[in-house]
Order: sequence, then structure tokens, then C-alpha cells
Amino acid sequence: MTLAFRPMIRHLVLTMGLFGALSGAAAADGGKAFNGRAIKGVVELFTSQGCSSCPPADAALKTLIDEGDVVALAYHVDYWNYLGWADTLASKENTERQYAYARMLGRNGVYTPQAILNGRDHMNGSDLQAIRSRLETMRAGDKGLAVPVEAAMAGDGISIRVGGGAGKANVVVVYFDRARVVNVERGENRGKRIAYWHAVRDIQTIGLWDGTPTQFTLPASVLIEGRGNSGCAILLQSMKDKETPGAILGAATILAGPQGKL
Repeated sequence: MTLAFRPMIRHLVLTMGLFGALSGAAAADGGKAFNGRAIKGVVELFTSQGCSSCPPADAALKTLIDEGDVVALAYHVDYWNYLGWADTLASKENTERQYAYARMLGRNGVYTPQAILNGRDHMNGSDLQAIRSRLETMRAGDKGLAVPVEAAMAGDGISIRVGGGAGKANVVVVYFDRARVVNVERGENRGKRIAYWHAVRDIQTIGLWDGTPTQFTLPASVLIEGRGNSGCAILLQSMKDKETPGAILGAATILAGPQGKL
């Protein structure tokens, strides 16, 4: 299977400007989560409702979300649908993103559950302790989140601020549903009722960053679609080439409404 990642661009009202470099914990750790805590890293989990090995990884992702210091995203892929259950949260774009990461990592194939860490490395998404350890190692070295990113509601808009740094990167917004419960009726997880968290439903590139502190504003309506169940992550992501994502340099998360529970 050969797929290519093509960022989805929406027609949004964007404003750009310059602002002073961010300071404090955000500057040291490259962003803030929805609860204001400094971000230790980004975990992108590629998962499927049709994969019997995935529920432990889905639960591990929920643990990371609850801990509140990791930007955690679940990309449901569609290549397990042939087993008899079409993943209700899957999209071809999610699958394309995973194959794009495979190219970046020099791998011939993909698997689930796969966790991509900071856009730089991968491991089994079920191994929570290994994920935590690897993020700490990255953070201590030169593979952590070095560029401050903040996102906050500001009137009728969402204010996104990206600090200064070296290099060039895309400013990527990843929209997700905060919580979904699915009754899986067929396939390897038949009969199970499974909770899924931060399931990605859209990805868009809203601009380019050239190392200069920059500000973007999105209309707040982009988070209304989920009626309080939505959120988005802001990823400052370098590109290996036009269609191949690379290292994530900074990140932040914003949620619509109060944090909900199932």
C-alpha cells in the first residue's frame, strides 16, 4: 500500500503578527496543555477499533491525557476494516499520516498500536512506561519541544502564539473529539464497549513558521462542531519534504468548554 500525506487546508480567517518571546515553563518545554501545565512531549497513537491489540494502547493514551503534561492524539486508521468492522472514527487521512511517518522513519510498513513520539521516534503504543521514559530522554537531549507554543480562547477567536527559534516548520492544527464510546459489533473486538479519547477527525496546516515569533487567530466556531466534545492540538512540525512530516518542535492543546468525563 502506497499512500501520501496531503495536509487538509480549510478556508479560515487567519491573522498574523509578531509578539514578544514567551517565557517561563512554556518556553522551556515548548508549549502548554489545556490545564496550563508545561508540555513534556507529543504522543500520536495510531490505533483501530478492529485491532485486538489496541485497547490497552487506547487506555494508555487516556492515562497520558489525564496526567496532563503530554499532547496525546489518537489517529484511527482504516486498513483493519477488512476484518469485518469499519472503524467509526477512522479516516484515510489518518492512515496517510501514518504511512508518511513510516517514510520518515525509513520503515517499509506500519502497525497498530504504534505511538509516534515528538515526530521523531516510534514504539508500541501499549508500553506506557517506555513512552514516558523515551519522552524524558528526548526532553533531556535535543529532541524535545524547544519552541514555545500557546493557544487560548480570546473573545470570538482562538489565539495561537508561536515563539522564536531556529529553523522552519508548519503550524498544524489537529482537531479531535475529546471522548467517544463505541460498541464494536464485529471483528476482533466484537462485543466490546470501548472508550476512545482525543480521536482525530481533521488535520490542517494554517501557516508557516520561519523562526520569527508569530501569532495566528482562528474563529472559535472551529470548536463548536463537537458541541463541547471537541478540542484541538497545535503542532509546530518541521517537514522532511513536502509530503513527509518530521520533528515536532512545540505543541499546545485547547478544549471547548469544561473538561468532560464519560
